[in-house]
Amino acid sequence: MSRPFDLLFQTNALRKWRRAARGADQAKLTDLRTQRNDARQLRAHLDMLIHTADGRLALPKVGSSFFPKPHGTDWSWRPELWRGPLPIPGLSSAPPKSRLGDEVTLFHDCEFSELTLRQLRNLRQEDLAPYGLRMDVFKFDGSFLSLVIDLPLEASEGLTKSHLLRVGTIVEMEKPLEIFARLNIKYGPNTEQIVRELPLNEEDIMVEFDLAYSRLNEKRIEKVWLDLIFEAPDMNQVILRDLNFSRYRRAAI
Repeated sequence: MSRPFDLLFQTNALRKWRRAARGADQAKLTDLRTQRNDARQLRAHLDMLIHTADGRLALPKVGSSFFPKPHGTDWSWRPELWRGPLPIPGLSSAPPKSRLGDEVTLFHDCEFSELTLRQLRNLRQEDLAPYGLRMDVFKFDGSFLSLVIDLPLEASEGLTKSHLLRVGTIVEMEKPLEIFARLNIKYGPNTEQIVRELPLNEEDIMVEFDLAYSRLNEKRIEKVWLDLIFEAPDMNQVILRDLNFSRYRRAAI
């Protein structure tokens, strides 16, 4: 049905039910019974449509890169895993250096992996990221566990020692653990590393990396990546509802 005819049909249907509602107190009982049955059938379909539409429209939009950014931000980014559906949404018994998408890699030294990674759709009203990452850790016999996020080339273009790099996330876990964020910037043969512990006791989990105190050679920057390091992850489930990055310059004094 073409759009004009569809609109005409909808307008006529609204007029029909408007007249029926206004005249219900004067209608014949036989007509009223028929109208009631028709209205109940129509209401069932309308209620189903409204329920489904409310649910879908309340979800974060797939592909969204929106999140609060500091004033003066000149670059921001949300990795693909938290933006849209991946071709392979999960890994079980994940071996070392397993990749989930093109930007996230799992590192560990377990002899026998009981690690599971799975992308999940965020359904909560407060979530801004369309997707999240769930990591299930059962028996853990290794000495380290980390997720490495490769930042795009745009993150290093124009990067200077006057910049701050902010990392924001939303973390859920079954039991408390420590998570450290380590920023790595490769310049020439050297790699600058800055480590911050995520403040998991705060509502807005955010860390900032101030490059002013680094030995960074601004003219030789080649690559930037972030390690999320999980301490004592044994028998735990961790969900990263969001992960986002923003870069801005330090205020002039």
